[in-house]
Amino acid sequence: MTGAHAYESLTPDVVMDALASVGLYGDGRQLALSSYENRVYQLHLEDGPAVVAKFYRPERWSEAQILEEHAFAAELMAAEIPVVGPLTLNGTTLNHFGGFAFSVSPSRGGRPPELDDPDVLEWIGRFLARIHTVGAAKPFVHRPALDLQTFGVDSREWLLKHDKVPLDVQSAWEKASLSAIDLIAGYACLAGARGPKGSESEPLKILRLHGDCHPGNILWTPLDAAASAGPGPHFVDLDDARSGPAVQDLWMLLSGDRQQRQRQLGALVDGYEQFREFDRRELALIEPLRTLRLIHYSAWLARRWEDPAFPINFPWFGSSDYWQGQVQMLEEQMEAMQEDPLVV
Repeated sequence: MTGAHAYESLTPDVVMDALASVGLYGDGRQLALSSYENRVYQLHLEDGPAVVAKFYRPERWSEAQILEEHAFAAELMAAEIPVVGPLTLNGTTLNHFGGFAFSVSPSRGGRPPELDDPDVLEWIGRFLARIHTVGAAKPFVHRPALDLQTFGVDSREWLLKHDKVPLDVQSAWEKASLSAIDLIAGYACLAGARGPKGSESEPLKILRLHGDCHPGNILWTPLDAAASAGPGPHFVDLDDARSGPAVQDLWMLLSGDRQQRQRQLGALVDGYEQFREFDRRELALIEPLRTLRLIHYSAWLARRWEDPAFPINFPWFGSSDYWQGQVQMLEEQMEAMQEDPLVV
């Protein structure tokens, strides 16, 4: 089962049968959760708490890469870090049914974190430091790194090769994206070389990361909530776990103008450094990482466009207006990359 329409056969009955194949029996209630890359469902059991089943997009990750993600989650949970990882069923965390690889995790409730609250950010920073302490203990073997080649160069080349940028914008986007990539190439850590831009000193550390640590992947349980998982942040969805610099797991939690981002970063780092030193040189990577994500995101949407879920949920993608907006954002990012980085 391959191709853009691989999920067409993943009917509610197949989901229930997959669950039954690992000894879990649903009572018929299914809720599709927000996920475009994979298909994820909350399922209520006949006898037991609700669970979340994730059906992995075929051919995105190898089985070894998925199992490495699961092993990382298990390490984090063993260190008493509030990460929601998959259950071991039939002797493994990754099972197969109907041509799909799938995992089952406990269902955890929560709300988005209040990122305007410095206490919340400090709390998140402490746990990110603990995640990175575990992540630094050993490298990934199978999962890739977040770098210029995979996120920037490969994404740009794929978009141009497959004529995904409209002709009336193509020249401007091609020029802007190449100029942005040339700027990022000066940051040795992202280009696969040693040290930060212009530095001959000790290279920045590359470690195992959450990889996609935006507010939607942090569930916040209030102090007064009667939740078995306990109060505070709970990290979900390690599907994008990769190797990279620690700041990758911090910058997506920053928003607003420079002054606001400065305050937010300060609170995150205050919490972080209660458990682990943060290398200030990594602050120069925030805007290059943001730029790489911008290019990669466009390529991701284009690669998935024949999946029916994508045109429905991203109807604005692919138009000339969209790509003109991307040109403008790339130009703004090039300016941002040449400004002084945030400081803490």
